[in-house]
Amino acid sequence: MARKGDQDRFSTSTRLRLLGEQTAARVYRSQNRRQARRSRLTGRAAFLALVVCSLVVALAYPMRQYVSQRSDISDQERRMDEAKQQVERLRDEKARLQDNLYIQRLAREHLHMVLPGETGYTVIDPEAAEQRSTDEGTADRPWYSNVWDGVDHADRNKQ
Repeated sequence: MARKGDQDRFSTSTRLRLLGEQTAARVYRSQNRRQARRSRLTGRAAFLALVVCSLVVALAYPMRQYVSQRSDISDQERRMDEAKQQVERLRDEKARLQDNLYIQRLAREHLHMVLPGETGYTVIDPEAAEQRSTDEGTADRPWYSNVWDGVDHADRNKQ
């Protein structure tokens, strides 16, 4: 009977060993499957990343051009609006210059002109006249030299 017990024991240990081997084989297979899945996911992820990167690279230059052109368009629209406003101001000025009363007023203000029969007065601030004569040294020169100096000075300011 000892033999039967040895056989049972042997068969139990054999069974346990087989069971352990089967379990180990299952674990090994499941690990291989997980690794295979991981490697497939990694491959898929790498391919997806490659596609996304290539799209970004392919679209970067056109997007930069688009943004740049939109900026240029907005600048040109702003300049167009400024030009329209300038045209309106010039049209208004042209319309005012068609009026004789406006021309007379400008002549009176800027050129100190008077109509026949009127007496014109020019009030000069003594402090301003004194400072101007000391600044430019115009007190000892003839009046026409001062006029030409004023014309030259105005011409230099325009440039």
